[in-house]
Amino acid sequence: MRMEEGSVSLTHLRTDGTAHMVDVSEKVESNREATATATVRTTREVLLLLTSEGLPKGDAMAVARVAGILAAKKTSELIALCHPLPVAKATVDFVLGPDSVQLAATVKTRGVTGVEMEALTAVSVAALNVYDMIKAVDKHAVLTDIRVLAKIGGKSGDWSLETSEEWA
Repeated sequence: MRMEEGSVSLTHLRTDGTAHMVDVSEKVESNREATATATVRTTREVLLLLTSEGLPKGDAMAVARVAGILAAKKTSELIALCHPLPVAKATVDFVLGPDSVQLAATVKTRGVTGVEMEALTAVSVAALNVYDMIKAVDKHAVLTDIRVLAKIGGKSGDWSLETSEEWA
């Protein structure tokens, strides 16, 4: 079930409707983790090039992995109201399907706010890098299904897409 418009107060808005960075100085530090996923849809021929290292620009997944990890660390510089976080761990993984590359990014920290934005940024930038690496052979590749899959820790507790009623 999705929440109706107006039923949730947005923490990044002041009472006058202007945006601000939320004060997290009084929050308790805890272990936090989030996983986000994305899909790059392409052709079977391109997927064969990915696995055989036959792309003109080189090893797309290696480049995308490093770019995604870097993006996780730089999230607060890209997302206007994000707090800078000490990223303890960031991973980017790939699963090749018959017509797509599935990407997953997991980010961990010990801090006062969650790492969902870091995981989303990591997987998005990794997917953009896959596109950049394959565009010479498939200009029609599509990035899709970017979403948070799960989060652990924090005041609101653990959550995963599989157990969420919101998507039922």
